[in-house]
Amino acid sequence: MTAGDGESDTSPGNARNARGGRDREHGENPAGGEGGEQPGGGERIEREIAGQRVVSTHPDRVIHPATGTTKRDLWAYHEAVAEVLLPHLRDRPLSFLRYPRGAEEPVFFSKNVPPGTPEWVETCGVPRRDGPDVPQVVINDLPALLWAANLVAEFHVPQWRCPAPGMADRLVLDLDPGAPAGIAECCAVAVRLCERLAADGLTACAKTSGSKGLHLMAALRPTPAEEVTEYARRLAEETAGESPELVVSTMERSRRWGRVFIDWSQNAAAKTTAAPYTPRARREPTVSTPLTPEELAEGVEHPERLRFTIPGIPARVERLGDPASVLSDPARAASLPGTRR
Repeated sequence: MTAGDGESDTSPGNARNARGGRDREHGENPAGGEGGEQPGGGERIEREIAGQRVVSTHPDRVIHPATGTTKRDLWAYHEAVAEVLLPHLRDRPLSFLRYPRGAEEPVFFSKNVPPGTPEWVETCGVPRRDGPDVPQVVINDLPALLWAANLVAEFHVPQWRCPAPGMADRLVLDLDPGAPAGIAECCAVAVRLCERLAADGLTACAKTSGSKGLHLMAALRPTPAEEVTEYARRLAEETAGESPELVVSTMERSRRWGRVFIDWSQNAAAKTTAAPYTPRARREPTVSTPLTPEELAEGVEHPERLRFTIPGIPARVERLGDPASVLSDPARAASLPGTRR
């Protein structure tokens, strides 16, 4: 990874203790303040955090119209959950699904480093099939997190960390329900998959996608992404074979009606998944939220309890901590069955 001359301390403790930074509100928008947005009128907030100048432009712009959630609210949310969010982003090249004008306006996906990115924001070279590595943003500290929050974006990350592209340290299974199936059916499938993963020595945790389904994840000792993908494919196919009325492992939409599709393909090195605690580009500010095992089991009967939005997450984190902390704990990482890593 590389950083500019103004690189700040990226230790977790430094990020947590940086919240006493100074706030200043202004009546102008700096060039590139929204990752390439042109200068113009409008309020901005400037903060100094851990020695870095971080700016939020147009803080009162409504981003999630169903609740009136503004950019100011998004900034406050990312700061409030930084302690649990940063470990899930650390050393992973970030892809952005951006919705800077609001969740009902056009969105766009971006992997490139945005224009106007400060020198102190770290980057990581990501291999491409043809040509040299391409730099992508890496978020390792609070200043960088708040800079990225100003972009107004979902955060998507691969299952590997820099500087080891293609060596997965996570397994992911994306459970996507086909109507009329929903989150309850996803929970039922996830409970069974957790039991199967446990039998293989893997500790799984579930999180809501923030959309329709669930993501099931497990920490791994670094393993070639091809091996993880093959294991996930077999697991999905076996589960579909055991419960064909409920589960499907192939992408044909004609087969997914009323069933839960186990998407195993996100384990490929080039694929990304919404990070834990990232807000989603929806009318309501839904969040991809890690669940406790008890919540997952209860979701089979009470799926309505598994809809989480930005306002409730900080208090939830204060009460529960991070149910997905296992994903960032090397001591809890395990090997795939049949491998010795």
